[in-house]
Amino acid sequence: MSAPHSPSRAPAAAVLPERGPDPVKITLNVNGEDRTCEVEPRVSLLDALRERLALTGAKKGCDQGTCGACTVWVDGRRVLACLTLAIACEGRAVSTVEGLAEGDELHAMQRAFVEHDAFQCGYCTPGQIMSAVALLKEGHASDDAEIREWMSGNICRCAAYPHIRAAICAVRDQT
Repeated sequence: MSAPHSPSRAPAAAVLPERGPDPVKITLNVNGEDRTCEVEPRVSLLDALRERLALTGAKKGCDQGTCGACTVWVDGRRVLACLTLAIACEGRAVSTVEGLAEGDELHAMQRAFVEHDAFQCGYCTPGQIMSAVALLKEGHASDDAEIREWMSGNICRCAAYPHIRAAICAVRDQT
């Protein structure tokens, strides 16, 4: 005969209050500034940034997480904003391409993209730049093959890849 079941002595996990399905007010820290907006809990970070906060740098390319045009950082890590729920980013630091420049002074990677003609139509450029800056911080730029591999999640339909890699190498070599 087995012993009777006894309840676990582990403390109960905190139960989060239910939010939704109606719109809820959320506060996102974007580029160092708290921004409040109202969204349905199913709204992506990309849509919240573009449609609620008027930050249109991150682009809606495929809306399926395959092109990288919507790349932003959440807590310093690259994420695809089209696959990330806005509500899940409360209390986390969100960085967009608009936050890279210091006033009128472009970030080194932004300058390098201009200097190396690393864009043609420019649609993928914000996501490419966000990934490129992160790639250098992550230490994944030792050679052309490594850059190609770590940038593979960002598609450029104009095929400016050699220029993009040249811009990344220029910034890498400056530091």
